[in-house]
Amino acid sequence: MIAIGVVALVLFAALATYSPDDPGFSFTGSSTVVHNRIGPVGAWLADVLFFLFGRPAFLLPVALAASCWALLRRGRSEPGSHMNTTVRIGGFLLVLIASCGLTTLHWQPGLLRQTAGGVVGSLVGKGLAAGLDFLGATLLLIAAWMAGASLAFGMSWFSVMDRVGAWVWDGIGWLRTRGASARDAAEGRERRQARQEAVKSEQKKAALRAPPRIEPPAPLFEKSERAEKERQVPLFDPPRANELPPLKLLDDPPPREALYSAEALEALSRLVEMKLKDFEIDAEVVAVQPGPVVTRFELRPAPGVKASQITSLAKDLARALSVLSVRVVEVIPGKSVMGLEIANEKREIVTLGEILRSKAYDEMHSPLALALGKDIGGQPVVADLTRMPHLLIAGTTGSGKSVGLNAMVLSLLYKSTAEHVRLVMIDPKMLELSVYEGIPHLLAPVVTDMKQAANALRWSVAEMERRFQLMACLGVRNIAGFNRRVKDALDAGKPIRDPVMTQKAADDPSIDQSQIVDLTPLPYIVVVIDELADLMMIVGKKVEELIARLAQKARASGIHLVLATQRPSVDVITGLIKANIPCRIAFQVSAKVDSRTILDQMGAETLLGHGDMLYLP
Repeated sequence: MIAIGVVALVLFAALATYSPDDPGFSFTGSSTVVHNRIGPVGAWLADVLFFLFGRPAFLLPVALAASCWALLRRGRSEPGSHMNTTVRIGGFLLVLIASCGLTTLHWQPGLLRQTAGGVVGSLVGKGLAAGLDFLGATLLLIAAWMAGASLAFGMSWFSVMDRVGAWVWDGIGWLRTRGASARDAAEGRERRQARQEAVKSEQKKAALRAPPRIEPPAPLFEKSERAEKERQVPLFDPPRANELPPLKLLDDPPPREALYSAEALEALSRLVEMKLKDFEIDAEVVAVQPGPVVTRFELRPAPGVKASQITSLAKDLARALSVLSVRVVEVIPGKSVMGLEIANEKREIVTLGEILRSKAYDEMHSPLALALGKDIGGQPVVADLTRMPHLLIAGTTGSGKSVGLNAMVLSLLYKSTAEHVRLVMIDPKMLELSVYEGIPHLLAPVVTDMKQAANALRWSVAEMERRFQLMACLGVRNIAGFNRRVKDALDAGKPIRDPVMTQKAADDPSIDQSQIVDLTPLPYIVVVIDELADLMMIVGKKVEELIARLAQKARASGIHLVLATQRPSVDVITGLIKANIPCRIAFQVSAKVDSRTILDQMGAETLLGHGDMLYLP
């Protein structure tokens, strides 16, 4: 192996330092100085090889070096290696001959005295060119060269193409990765530059424009006259059975704490604008309204910015601002701005006593006043069930639905006595409404058996029909007109006999005249169903028809429905029920489809829970 390596080096040095002036095999030379580094032997050897093979003679030392390397790696002869060596030598000779022919056809001799491919190249190249033309000879020699290389190196051109293809594919992937990284880096630089420019422009704008208007927190509610009167303890008058329960039974609200300072709200406004700018949306915060649970930022979008663009970024904004959720209000009634509601870090506890002691609740003269809580700005919200005239409530488990329903029932009890309002309660859970068992407002014990619930609804429908007959006989249109007519007659000392019973007695002589009584004012009746889904599951279509009849006709007769469910699906809140109950309250729900079912719009799925609600009057 060492000898072969030395021969390869000597041969390469002789060929590399060849000079046409040196004496050799084909030329005696006129100079006595030998330029070849190997001496006269090297000059003679180089001349012989270039004479025979031309430029491809350099393949000989390369082949010897490759053989030396192969022997060094193999270390010893393997079975069948002599046959392999013969094949490899034959392949190398084929490569050498094809290279000589190609060199003769395509290269100039240069310093060589013969053709660029030597004598062998002249014989092969010119001979093939004479018979096959230049192009045919070139193609045949290339094919011979490839076949010889395959034999000499023991390789398959298919595997070579597979490997080259894999390298090309890896190179393309690397270029794509580099291109994507370059694009990401360029986008990052553009974003940083845009952010810096936005900060600079924002600083310039902040120096010129006025800060956003910070709405002051809602003041403490002005206490009603009833609350002031109850502070005076009666000394001589004993409590009467038909008196309203005292407000002192309810806890006072906890002391109010300052949630945000004006500076913090202004800084938060700038942060909101900056985060919107990151999403390529130009908007200006013109006002901030802090509330007990959420803070509303009033946004004025730049011209050309659609409301849907901001709405679609609600989750991204919540993540960017590090808050639980962000709710986008596309339209604020009476204003040309959008609303962005962000949850406060500390929420204020809204107590029922605070609402019932408010002037808004006391000044509502309707016997069916419902205390709903506080609005965004912290003002009390009190609704009139007679104007609704029915209410549908939905919310998932733990959203505050049952607490809200109990607050509404208590607001009825604190507003009206049993002479003015009566209740029919249906409680499939047997827990939520059973605490009201025994109060004078109940027309019947709390219904917990679903088989009896249908009977309670049938009685309500029959009572509705009876009231319609009475109102028709007196020529009035609603229960308020009926009660006014009856009360005026009683005050005048001329009570009105029951016209329905009088007609029945005239048609049936067996009815005793003593059974005919004088008319008295009719109380309002509120039918409260705590879990409509369970009722619909057990009783089904029959209950749906009864509820639909009451919802369609019972308003004028003074019968109102309050329906609550924790599963606002279309098989519970059917189209027939929704069409007749336009007033709805949605607590937090689990999916957008539930929000659409109860409110016909999205939004309830982004509520915070714990009594947070959307009210659709």
